[in-house]
Amino acid sequence: MKLSVHLQLSLLTLVTTSASPLSLAANVSETSDTRLEGQLDALVVTGQTYRNTATKTQLDTEETPQAISVIDQNALQQRGTETVAEAVRYASGINTELRGGAVTRLDFFNIRGFKNDKAYYDGLQLLYNDWNLQPQIDMAAVEQVEVFKGPTSTLYGAMPPGGMVNLISKVPQSDSQHSVELTLGSDSKRETQIDSTGAINDKLNYRVVGLFRQKDGQADTSEEERIMIAPSIDWKISDDTMLNLNMYYQQDPKMGVYSSLPSKGTVYNSINGKLPSDAYSGDTNWETYDRDVLLLGYKLDHNINNTWRFLQNTRFTTAKAYQENTYSSSLDSDERTLNRRAYLTDEKSEGINIDSQFSGLFDIGNAEHNILVGLDYLKLKSNVIYEDALAPSIDLYNPDHEQIIRDNLNFAGSGYSSDFTIDKEQTGMYLQDQIRLDQWVLIAGGRYDQFKATEKGRKYGATTNTKVDQSQFSGRAGALYEFNNGIAPFVSYAQSFEPITGADRNGKTFDTSTAEQWEAGLKYKRRNITASATAFEIVKSKVLTRDPNGSAYDKIQVGEMRSRGIELELQQALTSDISLKAAYTLQDVEVTKDNSGIEGNTPVWVPKKQFNTWLTYAPTEGKLAGASFGAGARYVGQMQLDAANSNTVPSYTLVDLSIGYDLAMLSKQWQGASVRFSMSNVFDETYYSCYDESNCWFGDERAFEVSARYEF
Repeated sequence: MKLSVHLQLSLLTLVTTSASPLSLAANVSETSDTRLEGQLDALVVTGQTYRNTATKTQLDTEETPQAISVIDQNALQQRGTETVAEAVRYASGINTELRGGAVTRLDFFNIRGFKNDKAYYDGLQLLYNDWNLQPQIDMAAVEQVEVFKGPTSTLYGAMPPGGMVNLISKVPQSDSQHSVELTLGSDSKRETQIDSTGAINDKLNYRVVGLFRQKDGQADTSEEERIMIAPSIDWKISDDTMLNLNMYYQQDPKMGVYSSLPSKGTVYNSINGKLPSDAYSGDTNWETYDRDVLLLGYKLDHNINNTWRFLQNTRFTTAKAYQENTYSSSLDSDERTLNRRAYLTDEKSEGINIDSQFSGLFDIGNAEHNILVGLDYLKLKSNVIYEDALAPSIDLYNPDHEQIIRDNLNFAGSGYSSDFTIDKEQTGMYLQDQIRLDQWVLIAGGRYDQFKATEKGRKYGATTNTKVDQSQFSGRAGALYEFNNGIAPFVSYAQSFEPITGADRNGKTFDTSTAEQWEAGLKYKRRNITASATAFEIVKSKVLTRDPNGSAYDKIQVGEMRSRGIELELQQALTSDISLKAAYTLQDVEVTKDNSGIEGNTPVWVPKKQFNTWLTYAPTEGKLAGASFGAGARYVGQMQLDAANSNTVPSYTLVDLSIGYDLAMLSKQWQGASVRFSMSNVFDETYYSCYDESNCWFGDERAFEVSARYEF
């Protein structure tokens, strides 16, 4: 029941009287949020503390005046996804595998033309030290993935302007459900997953998700291994208060390779021909990546009265990673001898995220207001040790992967020795009003952030003591109108910011880089179809570029980058047995101001066109009842090889397949048992991703897996 208010309210008064940390919360409606799952059947997938990524409320994505793509649990399971990159392959506006198929230790993607390595988990940023220690969440622990397009700083603070990826965790359920899944696949893959949830008593529900995986990496000699467990408990303290306690622990003793290859021999023929897609430029005697990540969190949801609610989402992070690796310094004129350096990193991080939200749902005249006031805080402290030494060169066409002798590496004389501490702190206060007036949905919000960061210690052989202390206001506004026929046109404006470290040659510290987006589109929803069409323009300002009056290393802040595009998405049940999902992206991304000679160029990792489609056939009658068939195609257009646009990386088209069967259709004794076969890159297409002519990566090779699942 909403409170009807017949007097003029002052938002300023509301903020000043309710902005203490203990009075900040978010609205939760009495009905569970739903998503279109599988063949467009509604299915409850989230718990009481779930919030729509684009609004931090439970407003449906179809009613949100900004673009957002949702990848549901059915799609994640059907395609056998392990990583964020695999999960978002079929969404519009996002390009993944920026470092190829062999590099799996980093979640790194490009949204609307802007690079992003900041993933979110249940609305809180996974704290990344910008070096090599990035927490990753395995898809076994994820219920659904939400891609929020465009600037998101009004709700989340410092972020690249293209958008963000938010992973929604699996949560406790009151109904008893358990499953065990065994998987075998290519590259000697062996995997076991468990998922158990249910009620402990009338006040406690639990869930435990676990995984063990071993496989060979794509690169020659490499291996991958992961152990993960994610328990959580929902405690209904009273009719008005619920507490969720959650933990996520992951150990990655082996995570494949991180090294790159030159463009000659990969994208383009060298005088020696092409390299195989499992080519490896490293050394087995100096190839280690061992990572441990522990996340401990809670979500407290309290119904204060019929109007106001409080939600606090908190997570503590502790992580460490040790790495031994090589990188290339140059390619000889014979186009086969790669000169290398060996390096190690030893990194430790500790941090905390707290997002406290306070929301009120009430009427003023004929308008329904959902006021959201929030205060969030994050702090990260990370220590980085880096050592670098000359390593033996390698013949890429006749490789010896056992040349490095550990005791012969001379780290002391390299001049790159580093041991420094990174501190980051962000405090943001935000206000949002979401208004329903007849068939209008209006949203407006603003946020003020204070961002501080320091680096202290020895970095690359020299003393470093850099500081950043920047503040920024960002805002957004949008409107959507819901016609009775299911069509909903919308328009929105949003801003974002990214703090910039360092100073120009005169010692003046850099300002915050900012961006703004205009977006307009249509959303459509009927029982058997959802669709959207979006057009956008993003302009990012105060980008660092070369100082024409200084050295090659001096920067000034006059650069600008513009991204324009169109995104189309469709999900439709063609019949009761057949459903189709398709996404199309057309974008024009350009450096519009620069002093380095790249003005007018397109950045790397930005395809002009992308098209994805997935067709599912799941007959309910006849001899094939109980079976499900899925087939998809992914087209990614050509990209630039380097910032100078000296050459291009070819386009590619990949095909994926999935076949599943419910064994209960054979016999009642097999109730709860099912099998699934999935294959990606069916035709083993060779494709590439490049940062410049010296750093390219092969895309994913053909891979398959067979899974047996038992639910009880």
